[in-house]
Amino acid sequence: MSLIIGRKPVLEALNSDQEIEVVYIAFGMHGDVINQIGRAAKERKIKISQISPAKLDEMAHGKVSQGVAALKSAQRYYEFDEIIKSVKNKKYPLILVLDSIQDPHNLGAILRTAECSAVDGVFITQRDSASITDTVVKTSAGAVAHLKICKINNTNNLIRDLKKEGFWIFGTSLHNSKDYTTVDFKTPVALILGNEEKGIHKLVADNCDQLIKIPMLGKIDSLNVSVSAGVILFEILRQRQTL
Repeated sequence: MSLIIGRKPVLEALNSDQEIEVVYIAFGMHGDVINQIGRAAKERKIKISQISPAKLDEMAHGKVSQGVAALKSAQRYYEFDEIIKSVKNKKYPLILVLDSIQDPHNLGAILRTAECSAVDGVFITQRDSASITDTVVKTSAGAVAHLKICKINNTNNLIRDLKKEGFWIFGTSLHNSKDYTTVDFKTPVALILGNEEKGIHKLVADNCDQLIKIPMLGKIDSLNVSVSAGVILFEILRQRQTL
């Protein structure tokens, strides 16, 4: 079990297919979003429990709950075949691969961007990566509930399997890479983002079809990985929307 904290994340979870056990609402909470949460929970026949604000704060372990939390079953992770099957009829599917993203806030921000940019599936490495925690769910503003997320053991094996399915593999790197705006993304794309400090692993970079970068005009040579995700994913969308 895990706890979803915050009004919007709870509402998003209720409006998805996540298995919610109970919704907690602090006494005295009201407003449009609270009413939406109540209606959504009743429609799905999910128990609503009103508790004291102090008790909710205790459950939230000091995090800002906005007077709402929900207890959900363990995060559902999809299988590789499930994600591939879901994009079979798409002309240009878009996959995001996160190679050892360790900061929960970065992971949450990336997942929020992924959902907003219509990413079809997200692959996260098992080791050296942040898990889908309450912090990730809250930072994603509920986007986790709408994404197909798969955990993998080996990024290079995933690259091999994606290539078999017709995907072109793009990795982000500062070395031996092309300006991301000069690359044609009108193809099935798998975009790989690497660790906050080290970037993608060398062997992963070697197995990519193309390495790309965002040109920097200042004295710092790179962006935060969650910002990079947004810049590149929306460039992919921009190119495809001109078709």
